[in-house]
Amino acid sequence: MRIDIKKYLDAKNLTIYQVAKISGYGYTTLHKSFNKEQSKATSINIRDLDSLARAQNLAMWEVLKELEQGYLDNEK
Repeated sequence: MRIDIKKYLDAKNLTIYQVAKISGYGYTTLHKSFNKEQSKATSINIRDLDSLARAQNLAMWEVLKELEQGYLDNEK
């Protein structure tokens, strides 16, 4: 089970650059994280979740709920 971060960003009209700028996390760090191949051991980390939440003025649990409800990719 993997989370399709790119699909989430597209749906929210966000770019990695915007998320980095608003959240205060480094662009290179987020770019590497959002574009990495996910495994069962590494689907999403707290930093990524926090950056998405900060970029949208949401709580992390709200972002996680959206990701779980609409952006899981079970086929990979």
